[in-house]
Amino acid sequence: MAIGLAKSNSISPARLAAFEILRRVEEGSYASVLLTAKEPELAPLDRALCHELVMGVLRRQLWLDRLAEFYANRKVDDLDIPVRLALRLGLYQLRFLSRIPASAAVNESVNLVYFARLRSAAGLVNAVLRRATREPDVDPAATIDDPIERLAVSASHPIWLIKRWVKALGVKETEAFARANNEPAPVAFRVVRKRADETEVCDRLRREGAMLTPSRITNGAWRVIGGGTLLAELAAEGKVYIQDEASQLVAAALGAEPGDRVLDLCAAPGSKTTQIADAAQDAMVVAADIHLHRLRSVMQTAQVQSLNGSISCVGLDGTRRLPFKKDAFDRVLVDAPCSGTGTLRRNPEIRWRISPEAIKDLSRRQYQLILEGSQFVKPGGRLIYSTCSIESDENESVAHAFLENRKDFSPATLLADESLITGSGEARTWPHRQDVDGFFISAFTRGAEPNFE
Repeated sequence: MAIGLAKSNSISPARLAAFEILRRVEEGSYASVLLTAKEPELAPLDRALCHELVMGVLRRQLWLDRLAEFYANRKVDDLDIPVRLALRLGLYQLRFLSRIPASAAVNESVNLVYFARLRSAAGLVNAVLRRATREPDVDPAATIDDPIERLAVSASHPIWLIKRWVKALGVKETEAFARANNEPAPVAFRVVRKRADETEVCDRLRREGAMLTPSRITNGAWRVIGGGTLLAELAAEGKVYIQDEASQLVAAALGAEPGDRVLDLCAAPGSKTTQIADAAQDAMVVAADIHLHRLRSVMQTAQVQSLNGSISCVGLDGTRRLPFKKDAFDRVLVDAPCSGTGTLRRNPEIRWRISPEAIKDLSRRQYQLILEGSQFVKPGGRLIYSTCSIESDENESVAHAFLENRKDFSPATLLADESLITGSGEARTWPHRQDVDGFFISAFTRGAEPNFE
């Protein structure tokens, strides 16, 4: 195979874009953000392939690296990052994308190494991928004796995370959850009632060939297959909002009513803020967040959805003393920053970044957030605490510690389907059970005057 110094125009736009996005993900960026930014530069088919390559490589990263090590007879950690990425991209195409010609997968992966100015590694990449085409049935997990490590490699998750989940959930549940994390998440949306009629929107999507199914867990949420172009247009017009069903369940659980004063303490990017404002007409919603640049997204979304008159944005650190009057809000939502282990289908790179120490730190911050936010719930008011994590340290532990500290609060009935309610009264959703993001939701009602013992 003759290979010269590759130029960017000798590599398909989809593969080059995927390679560049994966390099930036290695530096700490998020794939979903980069893919969205790259979309306007790519033709529809290239856009679809780029998305498949990026998400597939991130989901299968450990398995692909072990496969590369088998074919190369060396550790991939010893290789430069662009070389590792080229191998992952090539192996992913050879093993998971049956419509991609093997020659294209091999040639363009080698050309990516030349493009990265690592000519000396081109022979290695060529040899590994050529061997992979000759030995297509190798499974790097099959010969691992330890069952936990075998599951970690097979499902492509860090070993420490699999061990953690096995301890909490058991082996069968962990395997089902981990394997579900490697499947694409369904697309769901809600109709913005301030801007559009639900029946008309759904009829338009069906006429475009989209298949719509009402959510089994959240009233007003729709699952959709197809209709991507029209759906994107409707979203740009502020008539629909793309949002996972479990995420929509959080705002619904808050139960805001017309005229309520509502605090969304960790509001960005605004999905739940705007849902609350749209559902409870004439409510006054304060959207707070520590990141000012992300609050701009809240304001932009509110404006597109014609909800900016109901939403006020405030930049603040929710773990510190808040600038609100006592008993200021009927409803407070603390959708706390978390590890995101319930969203690994959408954000697969998270699994390679989090650590046990990070989960502990997040738990401490989450406790401070709910403690501070609770101080502004008026008597009889409602407080919702939620995360998109499946870790008990970030969920039950925080909720139970809060109840121990705030004796004037008591658990409240959750506005959610009974099938989602746990034995301790909280709600949980799972990718492998409901085919939605993994969320935790707990509800509290404030009774008498606070007791800060």
